[in-house]
Amino acid sequence: MAKYGKRTTSARAQFEGKSQVSVEEAVSLVKNNAKAKFDETVEIAMNLGVDPRHADQMVRGVVTLPNGTGKTVRVAVFARDAKAEEAKAAGADIVGAEDLMETVQSGKIEFDRCIATPDMMPIVGRLGKVLGPRNLMPNPKVGTVTMDVAEAVKSAKGGEVQFKVEKAGVVHAGIGKASFDEKALTENVRAFVGAVSKAKPSGSKGSYMQKVSLSSTMGPGVTIDISSATGND
Repeated sequence: MAKYGKRTTSARAQFEGKSQVSVEEAVSLVKNNAKAKFDETVEIAMNLGVDPRHADQMVRGVVTLPNGTGKTVRVAVFARDAKAEEAKAAGADIVGAEDLMETVQSGKIEFDRCIATPDMMPIVGRLGKVLGPRNLMPNPKVGTVTMDVAEAVKSAKGGEVQFKVEKAGVVHAGIGKASFDEKALTENVRAFVGAVSKAKPSGSKGSYMQKVSLSSTMGPGVTIDISSATGND
């Protein structure tokens, strides 16, 4: 069995015995042990007491992080004519209609967020099997099917994060970069947890938030005290 490198061993030692810590302590631990040669993403994972196979237990939503994500988001927009021009002016990376559909069908997906005007949905609907599994399918519930494409593009590029619970009841997302200061990361963590809390579905019974943990791309994770994350401490 391969041994851990010095950096990983050191990080694990720092995290040893740490559990149910405050958001501030978790951020400090993760940030100070993110020592890869690139700017690591700080990632949050939340275990929820839901079964997303039931429609009334699905958790999905969108949150604008107060300090952004630190990630360059590539945005594709399905639109025509004036709306296509609006999208381009707002900074969309790819804009198209049938031509964009064909590009996606060919397997070329060079974007992180997909937005569409309502009249484009018959075209976009044909891409469900391609975009759906990648959580890229435009959806009016999270503001990606809209006539206000300019605002949607700006939001996508300005720190907006979509979330959707996976089969195992887990929601995860990148909430910043290790280069962010601790205050910015702490604010982003609480904003994300708050949004997931507000998205609690009607069918959720018992304990909704079961576990919250924070990690960096290459580092170990640490569990956060839920009351600290929700501001109810």
